[in-house]
Amino acid sequence: MSRARLSALVRGGHGRPAVLVEAIILLVGTLVFTYFHAAAGKSASAAGANAGTLQSVERALHLDIERTANAWLAGHPALIPPAVYCYRLYYAALLGVLLWVFVRHAEVYLRVRRTLVAMSLLVLPVFWAVPMSPPRFALPGIVDIVAEHDLWGRHDTRDLGNGQNNFSAMPSMHVGWSLWCAYAVWSALRAAHPRAALLAWLFPLVMTAVVITTGNHYVLDVVGSAVLLALAVGVSRLKVLRRSETQGDLRASQRG
Repeated sequence: MSRARLSALVRGGHGRPAVLVEAIILLVGTLVFTYFHAAAGKSASAAGANAGTLQSVERALHLDIERTANAWLAGHPALIPPAVYCYRLYYAALLGVLLWVFVRHAEVYLRVRRTLVAMSLLVLPVFWAVPMSPPRFALPGIVDIVAEHDLWGRHDTRDLGNGQNNFSAMPSMHVGWSLWCAYAVWSALRAAHPRAALLAWLFPLVMTAVVITTGNHYVLDVVGSAVLLALAVGVSRLKVLRRSETQGDLRASQRG
C-alpha cells in the first residue's frame, strides 16, 4: 500500500476525515444503537396504552388511515413485493448514501454524518420513555404484510420473544433514516443541481407509504420522524460543533 493511501486511511486528507476513524465511529455507534434499541420498550401493556392514546389523537385529527391503507395494499398483491423490498432493504440506501457523500461530497460529509449520529442519540430516550405498539399489533384487522411476504422467508415479526424491539413505532426510523438519506443527498447536490436535489425527497415519501400500508406505523409516527430530523439538524449546527468541524477540516486539508 502506498504511503498516500495509508495516510488517507489513518489521517485523512483533502477535506475528508480518516477512513479508519470513521469506520470505527460508525461501527461503535451502530453497535451501541442496536444494543440500547433492543433493550428499550419491553412493556407490552405500556406500548398498547400509548398506541391507544395515539389512535385517539389521530381520530380527533382525522388522520386514522392505517386500516384503509393496509386494506388497499393487501388488495393489490402486485405491489406487495416492492413494498416489502423497500421496507427490508432501507439500510442499503442508508449505507450507500453515506459512502457516496464520503467519497464524492466530502464538503458536507461531517455535517450529515453528525446529523445521523444526533438522530440515533435523540431517538433512544423516546424508545425508552414512550414504547409504542405498531398497528399490526394494536389494530384489529391489520394484515402484517411484511410477516406474510417476508423477503428472507421469515415469519417471526409477530413473535414478541424474538429478541427485537417490537414496540418502537414512535417515531418511525424507517422513515427517519430515509429522511436522513434525502437530507444528505439534498445537502450534497443543492448548490450545483438544485432540481435533482429535490428528487431525493421522494424516497421518504415512498417509505412513508410503505410503512403505513404494511401496518408497521401510524401517520403520527411519520410526523415524529420529521421532528426528529429537524432536531438532529439543529443539534448538528450548534456553534461548538461547527467550530470543531471547521478546525478538523483545516487540519485535514493541511495534512492533505
